[in-house]
Order: sequence, then C-alpha cells, then structure tokens
Amino acid sequence: MAQTDGTGLRGNRDWTVPLWRDGQQVSTVNSFHVISPLTDEVLYRSSAASTDDALAAVAVAERAFPAWSSTKPGHRRDLFLRAAEELVRRKDDLWHFCSKETGSTEPYFEFDFNDALESLKSCAGLIATVQGSVPQILVEDRSAMVVKEPYGVVVSIAPWNAPCILGLRSFLAPLAMGNTVVVKGPERAPGCYWTLADIFHQVGLPAGCLNVLFHRPQDGAEITSALIAAPAVRKINFTGSTAIGSVIAGLAGKHLKPVLMELGGKAPAIVCEDADLQLAALECTLGAFLYSGQICMSTERILVNAKVVDKFREVLAATIEQVFPDKNGLVLIDKAQVTRNANLLQDAVGKGAKAVFGDVSDKRELATAMRPTVMEGVKQGMDLYYTESFGPTVSLFVVESDEEAVKIANDTDYGLAAAVFTENLQRGFRLAKQIETGAVHINSMSVHDEAGLPHGGAKKSGFGRFNGEEGLREWVRLKTITWKD
Repeated sequence: MAQTDGTGLRGNRDWTVPLWRDGQQVSTVNSFHVISPLTDEVLYRSSAASTDDALAAVAVAERAFPAWSSTKPGHRRDLFLRAAEELVRRKDDLWHFCSKETGSTEPYFEFDFNDALESLKSCAGLIATVQGSVPQILVEDRSAMVVKEPYGVVVSIAPWNAPCILGLRSFLAPLAMGNTVVVKGPERAPGCYWTLADIFHQVGLPAGCLNVLFHRPQDGAEITSALIAAPAVRKINFTGSTAIGSVIAGLAGKHLKPVLMELGGKAPAIVCEDADLQLAALECTLGAFLYSGQICMSTERILVNAKVVDKFREVLAATIEQVFPDKNGLVLIDKAQVTRNANLLQDAVGKGAKAVFGDVSDKRELATAMRPTVMEGVKQGMDLYYTESFGPTVSLFVVESDEEAVKIANDTDYGLAAAVFTENLQRGFRLAKQIETGAVHINSMSVHDEAGLPHGGAKKSGFGRFNGEEGLREWVRLKTITWKD
C-alpha cells in the first residue's frame, strides 16, 4: 500500500477524499462538496459511495475476518499501541480537519483528541482481559467451557460532532475483539475519518479489517438499508439522533441483528440550595454551551432550588459572559441547526417563556452562528420542553424541592447523562439514584466521557455500552461447549 500523510492535503481545494476499502484508497464516480461551517465555503470534495461500493466493503471485510479473528490478543494490543503513537504524530492533521470540517474549537478538540488517545491505549491494555470461563455443571461425567468469539463483520455508523473519539470508538472495540468493520462515516467530516483509517493502515492493520465509506446525503437511506441487510453483517453500532436510531433499530430488528446505540439526550443539571453556585454556574455553562451545545450529553435543563435562584441567575449570566464573550456567537455545523434552535425559542416565547440571557431574535452576520440563550418559563406544551435542541439553548426551571427537580429531570423520553450540584455527597448520591439516565455526575458538568467508564443511555437514549470492559464485551458472543469426561 502506498504511504500517505495528511500534511500535504491541508488547504488543498482540489483534493477529493477517498474511501478506504481492502487497505486501498478508492475514488468513486460520484462525489459531493464538503462545506466549512466557519465560512460556508467549499473546502474540497469527498468520494461518494454507491450501494455497490458499500456491499463491496462488506465483502472484503468478510474475507478479512478469518485471519484477523485468529490473531492473538497480544498482536492486536501491540498494533493498537503503535496506532496510539501514530495518532499523536498526526494530531495536527486531525486538528486541521476537525476545525475546518466541523468548526471545532481548540479546547473542544483537545478534549476530543485526548479522549480518543486514552480510549485507544486503554482498549489495548484491556484486550486480554475478555476471557471465557469453565463453569461447574450438574451432569455427572461431563465438563463444559464458555468461550467468547467475535461476531464477524460489524457496521459502524458514526457522527461528525466529536470525530476523534466517536469515530475511533465506532471501530476500536469491534477490531479489538477480532471483528472486521465497515464504517459509514459522516459526510460532514470525511477528512477526519479518512485520517483515522489512514493511521491504522500506516501501522500495519491488515487490508480489509477496516473499511470506511461516505455517501451523498440523498443516498443515505438506501446505503444504510443495504449494509444492515447484508448477510455477512452480524452487528451494528450507531451514535446519533434518536429519530435515526429508531429507523436503524427497526431495520436491524427486521433482520434479527443486534445493535449498540448511543442516541440523543435532554440532560438535566440539578442545583441544590447548598451548592457552590460559582462551581455550578461554570459547569452548567460548559455543559450547555461547549461546542455550541452540539453534544449528546449537553445540559438542556437547569433545575435550581428557589432559595438560591436569584443569586444563581446573576452568577450564571456573568459566567456565560466570561466564558463565551464573543458577541458574534457560537458556530454550529450548519444553518439548519440555527434555524431549528430559533424555531424552538420562538415557539417557547409565543407560549409564554422568556429569555433571561441572550436574545431569541438576535441575528448574526454568520448564518451558522448563534449566541448562548437561557430560557425561563418553559413548560409542557412547548416544543423546547421535550425536544433536544442540540444547540446553545438551555432552559432554567425554578423548583421548590429535590422531589420536584427529579420529577422534571425524568419527564423526558431521553436518559443519557445528568449532573447534580450539592455540598452534601449523601444527598447527591440519593438524587443520582433517582435520575433515569446512564450516568450522573456530582459537582461536574453533564458532559463527561472517559475510557474506563461504561458509556450509554437509558430509555430512548439507547442501549448497550461503549468504553471499558463492558464496551469490549459488546463485541463478543458466548458459545457453550460441553464434553463427556
């Protein structure tokens, strides 16, 4: 395979991002523009897969599976550690693509990149820990063992909003457990995903083990259906919206294939009257507006005890001004996201809510930018009450008790992440146990993800877990073998 490096591609408007198939970079007949959310200008083009290209990727992954699944854990561990070194070497390439393609800021990129690096190294260290067992059985003169084996070909459908960690984790654990993978990358961030695949191929990942494709938006439904229906595909993982996740789960269910899903969220942050208000304001600000709120774990509801709400409003406003002072607003991935948030705000105002920070009618020179907005008076019957904004929009609720806070926190179909702020750790644990989410963070923001902690949701925020030993076990199935002594 020809050696590649992303350095020479930076700023090259004539570049067309290729697909990865069978260890080779593949250009296609069709392509599409990659647009910068920062300037609304064309960066370059990306190759666009057809259904035939997608099925060809499945076929090469199927051919690569027997050899890759028979490799020893130590071999895979060492390859992953070499990939970690290469990831560090290619950090500037990833920053270039993340910033240009998705509008990532330097602090958010550091979070995204470091999380990816830690996940890669952690996964390498955990590979050998996933082992079978030799259980005692009741039948005389018979023994048994339970072995863990990879599924086969995995389809991974990954998003654009944290391309380093979410791109990497879409294929990392499946590969670690001996599966081969076809990644359906986002059309918003093809350069990021091309780089991740290139890193693994540079350090010796065998051809066909990791295949990456992109497609035009209008071809998504057809290609996704074809991938899920392909007989060789044994399991699917998806990170993205609940609406699309429901469609993918339905398709997978039709073909009786298991899925791992991390979907949307409506993360609450409960601020008790004994909380450190400066800390709570800072963590709520970051939780709500980091990366313009385009994170599935973003804080969408702040539930503040009435005894401290007046002071908290002051501190929160001052904190937002300090942390996000740019009057031009925060950049979102495209104009559609700005319009979506604006419609949610206008609906809420029309039904009696008001902005206590920001201006719902505010217009910015950049069509993809929007100032942070805090709404109060949001209630049932308003779209913003239930809908994930996935933007720099958060609702503040005044509550009289912990019980009322928990009731509102749980009054949603989502259940991904939450935060609780209190100086009483016992109280924090008590509240955490009552909140229906996959994770609760006491005295820190709702946005939290690290390599060793299982990550996933409750209710319509998904099922299954990424990260750690639990994340690895998602990618092996159990086989019971018995024999007569």
